[in-house]
Amino acid sequence: MLTDYHLHLRPDEPDTPPERYFTAENVARYREAAEAAGIEELGVSEHVYRFNQALDLWGHPFWQEQARDDLDAYCEFAAGSGLRVGVECDFIPGAEDRTAKLLEERPFDYVVGSVHFVGERAVDHEDWDVWEGGGDADEVWRRYFEALAECARSGLFEILAHPDLVKVWGRGRPLPDRDPRHYYEPAVEAIAASGIAVELSTAGLRKPVGELYPSRAFAELCVEAGAPFALSSDAHLPEQVGFGYDRALDLLGELGVGEIAVFERRERRLEPLSARVGGDR
Repeated sequence: MLTDYHLHLRPDEPDTPPERYFTAENVARYREAAEAAGIEELGVSEHVYRFNQALDLWGHPFWQEQARDDLDAYCEFAAGSGLRVGVECDFIPGAEDRTAKLLEERPFDYVVGSVHFVGERAVDHEDWDVWEGGGDADEVWRRYFEALAECARSGLFEILAHPDLVKVWGRGRPLPDRDPRHYYEPAVEAIAASGIAVELSTAGLRKPVGELYPSRAFAELCVEAGAPFALSSDAHLPEQVGFGYDRALDLLGELGVGEIAVFERRERRLEPLSARVGGDR
C-alpha cells in the first residue's frame, strides 16, 4: 500500500477561499493524481491555524491573520468526500489540554503534529523568520528539536510531520557546526517513548534544502528506535501528490522498512509497502 495523508486542498497563498477548493471537482483532481501514482489511500490535513477554533490554542498574529474558516464545516466536507479526515495541528506548549479538546471533539482519522515556530518566530516562513537579525544556529536547532520532542511526547498526534523542518532553507540560512545527530537525539528518544509515527515527507525535495524530511541520518535513528513511518507529499496542488515517492521508497527500502502506517478513526495499523506505479515526477 501507498498513502498520502499530509496534503492540502488549498494553496497557502492569499485569496484561496475554501469554497473554491473544498469542492468535489478539486478532490477528483487529487484522486486522479493519486491513482496515477499508485497511491491507494488519500487523506487531507489542512493547517489548523486556518480555522477560527484554532485561536483558542494560540493568538499569534499570523494565526489571527489566517483563521477564517470553520473547522466543523471542513470535517463535514472531508468526510463526505471519501477522503481520510485529518488536520495538521501545530504543537503549542502550554495549550495541550485545549488542543486535546479541540481534536477529540471532531471525527479525525489521524492528526499530523508539527512544529513551525520556535517561540514567536517561524523556521519556514520568511515573514516571521527566526533567522532575521542573524539567529544562532546552535540555539535555533536545539530549541526546534526540543519542541519536536515535546510534540511527540504530548500524545496528541498520530503522525509527526516533516520532523527536521528547521533545515528547509538549506545553506540559505545558518547551519550548526555540530553533527546534526546531536540535535536529533532528544526527538528520537521522545519518538521511541511515545510510539508516534514518523512522517517521511517528500516536500523537502521541492524546497531550497532539496532533500527528504527527515534526513537519512535522522531516519536511521528512527529505525533503530523502532518507530513506524507514514508516507506523505505535503501536496498543496494536485500535481504534487506522490511527488518524489521513488526517492522516499528507495530510502525506506535501503533502511529495511517494509511497512507503512495506515489510520482510521485515530487507530493505526501497519500495511506492507507497495511499489509506486509509473516514473517519478
